[in-house]
Amino acid sequence: MNNLKVLYQDNHLIAVYKPAGLLVQADKTKDKCLMDYVKEYLKSKYNKPGKVFLGLLHRLDRPVAGIVLFAKTSKGAARLSEQIRNRTIKKQYTVLVSKIPEQDSAKLVHHLVKNELKNTSWAHENPQENSKEAILEYTLISQNSDGTAKLKVDLHTGRHHQIRSQLAAIGCPIVGDTKYGSKIPYMDGRSICLCASKLTFKKATEEEVVEIEVEPEF
Repeated sequence: MNNLKVLYQDNHLIAVYKPAGLLVQADKTKDKCLMDYVKEYLKSKYNKPGKVFLGLLHRLDRPVAGIVLFAKTSKGAARLSEQIRNRTIKKQYTVLVSKIPEQDSAKLVHHLVKNELKNTSWAHENPQENSKEAILEYTLISQNSDGTAKLKVDLHTGRHHQIRSQLAAIGCPIVGDTKYGSKIPYMDGRSICLCASKLTFKKATEEEVVEIEVEPEF
């Protein structure tokens, strides 16, 4: 990752673009992650001695691209975490699916069961043991001659692999998402056609609403 793409910044918050294939936070692989790059950017830009504070507010899966918001201060972390808990932060995703859905728009309600060993979540129509309700709405943006379709997705709940699992459940797995049944490859095999393309939130210390939007690469 040569150049960090900063999308928004104020005294308390910073939003950046995460390319597909990059971890948000370090894991057992010890691969360099987005947090490392943002800390390096802040340390260099503001000539900060010692360690740089950076609060992780939310995550994106490694194969997913899009907007990630971090807190630069503890106040920013507390205020934005509260917005996340109260669901006043709005997240919108753009996705390319392997098959054109039967309906141009729909509200999907499933019950997701997470498999910790395989790092998957599978959607069921009815409640299961240890399942969690998952709700999203999608709208068709465009369809292609190869049978793929671009959708806009709004989340009502934030579950593990929710978009990937729910779209696979209606027979429309995300392009490149072989874990959930896609037969269409994408890029290097470590990425899928899912992008966190729009984020709306309130500033940490003001009532002003910030809206950030990016154009997906697919």
